[in-house]
Amino acid sequence: MELILKQDVENLGFRDDIVTVKNGYGRNFLIPQGLAVLATASAKKVLAENLKQRAFKEQKLIEDAQKQAKALEKLSISIASKAGAGNKLFGSVGTIDLEAALSKAGQPIDRKCIKLPGGSVKTLGEHTANIRLHREVYASLTFDVIKEAEAT
Repeated sequence: MELILKQDVENLGFRDDIVTVKNGYGRNFLIPQGLAVLATASAKKVLAENLKQRAFKEQKLIEDAQKQAKALEKLSISIASKAGAGNKLFGSVGTIDLEAALSKAGQPIDRKCIKLPGGSVKTLGEHTANIRLHREVYASLTFDVIKEAEAT
């Protein structure tokens, strides 16, 4: 079944992509959730016209995302967390914590765009997160997880 995505879908594609999925996935999940529409001939023509009109705006979005990526790479983030023996955290530091730290630093980013290796950080030290700013622009952010007592 061919579908046109109306929103970004994790592990499937980005907005306005034409994707092929199994019938049940498209019929029972993507279409009812409003994430996709059937890729009929007329829908494909409308999509092609919209993409032509959006080409110049898209270039500006890419340039802005690249500027934001450079700013993120210069940013120094420290997240305080409670830790026990052996530098292990009580709990973990996840994308929600990183999103809050980035917002506090003046770089608001949706947590869905932040990827941490292993899903979360469970030790003290320096770690790296990958951030998707645009479908073509990715940034790598290095951040420190420190003991809560050191932060104060």
